[in-house]
Amino acid sequence: MQATITDAPFGLLPDGREAALYTLTNANGMVARISNLGGVITGLHVPDRDGVLADVCHGFDNAAAYLGESHYFGALIGRYGNRIANGRFTLDGVVYQLDQNDGVNHLHGGANGFHRQLWEAETFATRQSVGLILTYMSPDGDQGYPGNAEVTAIYELRNDNELRIAFHAVSDRATPMNLTNHAYFNLAGKGQILDHQLTIVADAYTPVGAGLIPVGAPAPVAGTPFDFRTPHAIGARIDQADAQLALGSGYDHNFVLAKSADKALEVAARVVDPASGRVLEVWTQEPGIQFYSGNFLNDGVQGKGRVYSHRSAFCLEPQHFPDSPNRPDFPSTILRPNEEYATVMAYRFSVA
Repeated sequence: MQATITDAPFGLLPDGREAALYTLTNANGMVARISNLGGVITGLHVPDRDGVLADVCHGFDNAAAYLGESHYFGALIGRYGNRIANGRFTLDGVVYQLDQNDGVNHLHGGANGFHRQLWEAETFATRQSVGLILTYMSPDGDQGYPGNAEVTAIYELRNDNELRIAFHAVSDRATPMNLTNHAYFNLAGKGQILDHQLTIVADAYTPVGAGLIPVGAPAPVAGTPFDFRTPHAIGARIDQADAQLALGSGYDHNFVLAKSADKALEVAARVVDPASGRVLEVWTQEPGIQFYSGNFLNDGVQGKGRVYSHRSAFCLEPQHFPDSPNRPDFPSTILRPNEEYATVMAYRFSVA
């Protein structure tokens, strides 16, 4: 079987522009569907241990549904993944006020962040993959951010059942940059994800306070419900009486990855669905990964003929740490002129 990529209309935006949906199929029959609206991954059809395909991503069937939802299903997130306290930061002596779209805080680039933009799209094929190159010019002042930023996201579906995303950005003024993808996974394709076995390669996490903003220094995971250094069912400790779990109504925290070297592309997390045998590994060059256990999903969220109920999916978002522009003790997220932002993440699927 030869890898292919096709496109089809995905619906009109309010200004009359048309979004497209690209279907990437690799030599094994794995299918990824990605739109140039927000770079959203609308679906991933992945084989189980018997070779049976199932869609393991939450998503919708048309552009209008994505413009109307607030969960960031499958979206390309920017300029800044995760939260910035009070939507405000100081850079080179200047105070910048961002869109406050999560209470008083700024979340995932703002209400009209990269996830709601129509990106320019170009397809490509190699001997081992098919892919999609998405580009967007984020203007100076976009959601309050300084600088004109040119951003590229390259989605590549490989024949070894890996979906790789390479991000690049340059800016003519210093600006925070922290890009990721916000795919929601259920490796069984239905039901809850509490039986999924999760491993996160992290010795520490960043405790949060009100609004899920990090407070204090990273804390050890040892002896807490956040210790996923060996495999645990997502639901095993999710309802324990724990102040951090209470703040997020479950897991919604950044984990500090145990990296062998700065910018090394390494596995950050591994998830196994015992029933289907599907395995997902998330690889990244980033120093952190946000684990979210679908706590705010409810039966009112539906798409592709499915109900996206409470804890019916999980997210593992490679990233720099939340609120880093206000935390000089965290790794810097500032992209300066004459520098290039570049990072790679990958979803690798297999069976056990």
